Amino acid sequence: MSDTRHFQVVIAGGGLVGASAALALARNGVSVGLFERRFCGAQASGVNYGGVRTHGRSAEQLPLAMRARRVWSRLPELIGIDGEFVVSGHLRLARRDSDLEALHAWSAMALEFGVESLVMHGDAFRRRYPWLGKAAIGGALCASDGHANPRLVSPGFAAAARRAGAHVQEQTALSDLSFDGRRFQMRAGSERISADWLINSAGAWANTVAGAFGETVPMKPIYPNMWVTEPLPRFIEHNLGVYGGGVYARQVERGNCVIGGGRGHGDGEYAQPSTATTRAVMRDACALLPGLRDALLIRTWSGVEGETPDNNPIIGLSNTTPRLLHAFGFSGGGFLLAPGVGEVLAELVTDGATSTPIEAFAIGRFTQSSVHAALPIK
Repeated sequence: MSDTRHFQVVIAGGGLVGASAALALARNGVSVGLFERRFCGAQASGVNYGGVRTHGRSAEQLPLAMRARRVWSRLPELIGIDGEFVVSGHLRLARRDSDLEALHAWSAMALEFGVESLVMHGDAFRRRYPWLGKAAIGGALCASDGHANPRLVSPGFAAAARRAGAHVQEQTALSDLSFDGRRFQMRAGSERISADWLINSAGAWANTVAGAFGETVPMKPIYPNMWVTEPLPRFIEHNLGVYGGGVYARQVERGNCVIGGGRGHGDGEYAQPSTATTRAVMRDACALLPGLRDALLIRTWSGVEGETPDNNPIIGLSNTTPRLLHAFGFSGGGFLLAPGVGEVLAELVTDGATSTPIEAFAIGRFTQSSVHAALPIK
């Protein structure tokens, strides 16, 4: 008798992508094991800014972003909580005339995909947003966007996957990964397991899994810098960003303002916020949001995320190994996308294809290996 435990699908990484894939697969009756070397939702998925944003995304990301956005509206039925998801709208601010031109161009492009973005400036903009500083000369509003609490949403998907029948195992690293021509073989801690499919959603550490199958990609760790204020009177209406980046902010129901911008420090394994970065970005934030000038900062933090050269994720089939799926390298923009990516991964496993275009995210844009086909689970 074999002492190897078998799953139809094993998922490496218990962040929001892996947990949402596990939930979608379990709901389809697939035997799935989700393994996380620390705690589910404790890495980038749980310590990010919390923006749920289609606004400003590239044309190749918009179909996936729109699909993912629809998932966010179903959180209570999917995971049993709303994750403090608020449809606040996303206001992307302009600080110069060239920014306004770029916002108009993006709005025209996005409308072809069914995403509406209203560009405003001048006196009408100032009257609508008297709480913004003079540094903002205009902006674009995508009313369907919002924000949520990543500390609730990410572990919430893992808990829902467990309730749906997935095997979810934390503090368990996968090692000795191989493919014997028929199944994936590996160790989960001290236990030997096998799988018909392997999903690599290991975030900033996904090259460890990909490398076991000969296809690492040029991904580097980044350390987004974030902080939160004491509770303040409510004044920020929308989830805010700035054209060109540098500052983002939102205010939660309790009154705390979550702000981010710039980079912290890290060693590829752990991250720390940067005091110098926080001070510099906070000065810019106060120029845009004068209501922050006397606010006390009560906590700062950072996390480790994986960034690709083109800032697009890796999503789809391996180029070296049948039935190996990758989903990583979200470059700081994965929180909105992740639940949609989980559905896409489940479709690739169960149906062999997905209705959502993901060709732009193929790992082949960074590797040169031949493509292997994979048959779906029936």
